[in-house]
Amino acid sequence: MNLDPEKRQKLLVILALTGVGLLARDRLVVSPLIKSWTARSENIAQLQKDIAKGRQLLERRDTVRSRWQEMRTNALPSEVSAAEGRVLEAFDRWSRAASVNITSVKPQWKQSDEGYMTFECHVDAAGSLSTVTRFLHEVERDRMAIRVETVELAARDADASQISVGLQVSGLLLNPPAQR
Repeated sequence: MNLDPEKRQKLLVILALTGVGLLARDRLVVSPLIKSWTARSENIAQLQKDIAKGRQLLERRDTVRSRWQEMRTNALPSEVSAAEGRVLEAFDRWSRAASVNITSVKPQWKQSDEGYMTFECHVDAAGSLSTVTRFLHEVERDRMAIRVETVELAARDADASQISVGLQVSGLLLNPPAQR
């Protein structure tokens, strides 16, 4: 097919303009639509997950509400000194029940921006394996709003007849007193 130079030039211009037009359409129309479609699909998937989670919460509503009421009932008293006293009395009660020796107690308050405080307490205790186990059981089964954060066990002698336990717990204080 022999084209004269003018027709060939017109054909090349038309092909070049068509290529530029297709590239522009891809960059300005198709790619943004694909990105929008992908983002919308991801958003729909996230919303479906949120709906499923909401339905699960609705199904467990009574359980969650009763658990929250239990937490509120068993939370530490809103007075800081009363809360400290309650936790320290509990450690004394637990150690007597288990026959362990508490060697140190390091309390610390942490303030939250969300309307609660936590009373973190690191306790070191020692006893036999059975007494330490009993102590941990007493801490865990108590109804007070205390959560065991960490437990560290170590043998104090060669035959492991004496065990030391490092216990990090936190207690929940709802509606803390206003800061001055």
